[in-house]
Amino acid sequence: MTRIPMLGIRLFDPDQTADALRKRFLSHLVTLRAAKDPELAGKPLHRVVIKCLMRDLTFDETEKIGRRIERLVKARNQVREDGHLKPDDLRALQPLANGAELISIPSEHRADEIASELHTDMPWMGPANERVWRAMRSSVREGWMGFRLPPMLLDGPPGIGKSHWARKLGALIAAPVMVMDAGNENASFGLVGSQRGWSGAEPGRLVRCILRARIANPIVVVDEIEKAGTATSTRGQAYGLPEAMLPLMEPLTARRWSCPYYQVPFDMSWVGWILTSNTAALLPEPFRSRCPPITLRHLTADELSAFVRREGARRDLSETAIEAMAEVLTHPSLRDHRPSLRIAARMLQRASDLENAPLLH
Repeated sequence: MTRIPMLGIRLFDPDQTADALRKRFLSHLVTLRAAKDPELAGKPLHRVVIKCLMRDLTFDETEKIGRRIERLVKARNQVREDGHLKPDDLRALQPLANGAELISIPSEHRADEIASELHTDMPWMGPANERVWRAMRSSVREGWMGFRLPPMLLDGPPGIGKSHWARKLGALIAAPVMVMDAGNENASFGLVGSQRGWSGAEPGRLVRCILRARIANPIVVVDEIEKAGTATSTRGQAYGLPEAMLPLMEPLTARRWSCPYYQVPFDMSWVGWILTSNTAALLPEPFRSRCPPITLRHLTADELSAFVRREGARRDLSETAIEAMAEVLTHPSLRDHRPSLRIAARMLQRASDLENAPLLH
């Protein structure tokens, strides 16, 4: 995988304090001096020997080292961009000091295989399958460093598996997937974080996801984006989730997106956004213009029964259980109720639990 710079500033190691530098300088000087000693040359230096040699250093030598460290620390602090960060914050950001990896699609053939598997499992997601297929092939054909998924807004009836489809895509391309329910989050704070000084201030889930996975292009799934609430500060400022996401979805602004908590720029231009909605018309116009809705339809009874058969076989369920579920889901009495993929998934889980339950004697 390709590694790219993730942070817009250079991080200094928080453990490189003046005392730590002093120990390193002294140890280096002692090592050089020991190399000139015929009795110690070529032999590993034991800690006791180093301590004894340190005692032989003159006052002028230790003072010279101290002055050099003082000049080094002063010069370093003058050019530091992370001086506002606390030691704990510096340690938290250290995993990204050397950049982050990019998930990529190895070939157009692999792109075709992924799209084929998606469409075989969920043919009713056809427009979304085609959008991803074209994006994967473009990433290979145009020689991108990694796979950049264009922002997708999946608009369709509930229970058709929009989130399930996003998770499956992440599994197929081996990318970490972060899912959040917009209706249960406190506006934008759950995703992007909040500034210090707010009650309970902390980094957003997006930053934490990248820090944990060390992957620059995770897939972020925001369920029911049209139900996102809006938080209002004591000054009357509104913080809505769609508005907070717009800078993250624009490649130019996402390249140097500033984290509200750490106050450090991140390159978020590779993050893949998959948003779901039941009624995209409720979203703000600027949001819909930047992320045109992909209109999806209900599943047919045949598609639902085919899904149950495939998933049941993958879970090693008995043929009797699989056919019983397929028959229930396609029964004429349910024609007006449109059983959803969510219900089918629950039935599969229940059948799996029953068949794998230990026998009681």
